[in-house]
Amino acid sequence: MARINFDLQQLQAFVAVAERGSFRAAADEIHLSSPALSRRIERLETILGAKLFNCTTRDVKLTPLGRTFLERARAALDDLEAAMLGISDIAGSRIGRVTVACVPSAALHFLPSVVSSFSEKFPKIRIRLMDEAAGQVVASVLAGECDFGIAFMGNQVPGVDFLPIHDDEFVLAMPRGHAMAKRRSVAWADLADEKLIAVARSSGNRQLLDDALARAGCNPSYRFEVSHIATLLGMVEAGLGMAAVPRLALPANHPMLVGVSLRQPAVSRQLGLTTLRGATLSAPSQVFYEHLRAALQAKKKPKA
Repeated sequence: MARINFDLQQLQAFVAVAERGSFRAAADEIHLSSPALSRRIERLETILGAKLFNCTTRDVKLTPLGRTFLERARAALDDLEAAMLGISDIAGSRIGRVTVACVPSAALHFLPSVVSSFSEKFPKIRIRLMDEAAGQVVASVLAGECDFGIAFMGNQVPGVDFLPIHDDEFVLAMPRGHAMAKRRSVAWADLADEKLIAVARSSGNRQLLDDALARAGCNPSYRFEVSHIATLLGMVEAGLGMAAVPRLALPANHPMLVGVSLRQPAVSRQLGLTTLRGATLSAPSQVFYEHLRAALQAKKKPKA
């Protein structure tokens, strides 16, 4: 096997350029001259026998191989940092890195607050969030691209374990000034004359709703369709209609919108932790998961 002779400084230089997208900014960050930084990158590319960056006069972008190598380089630097800070910190879950793939409706409004409160307690644990469709979350878990996933379809895929952690009900998102906004709940039959907005049929949320409504004999008519929940909520804010969304997708303190429980039928999705079957979470990942589960438990009772 050929011996790899690149050093720590070359890895640091590569990661700095990749994260900043600029040789000048990276040189300033690691207190190195631009020519010296360029030489380190050139030596690293020579050792690897491949280009890591495509450079133009305007920007610096990673090549496909560069994107792959970036994950390896980050992991190597993290491992070295962990070794230098001490094994006791790792055992105590005070340092490390956690990568989580999650459905967008959780990533949009809920997870940022969870990450914020977690980082206050564990400032040396780095969190990387990958917001993806439910199917892609599971694919990322299977490919080992994340420590665990947060989705609602993971229990249907071979090779993945699914642990339910939260029942997320669908609510009717509407402007706070709407006539129905003060109700405790709204029946689907009451929406026959209302303008409704939905996400596309390819969405996992839409498929879940359609299946539940079909079983109940409901066939709502949608005035508009969009691809993403963020766009859907924007259209509700603009007064174009109302929409059924998972409660997690709608902040309890939204300044313009309110979510009213939907009944007859009530529809919910089971949000869960998806992991590779047989895999064990690292100590930092386990600590973050416990923090996440506690936050979800606290959210079960929506604020008035």
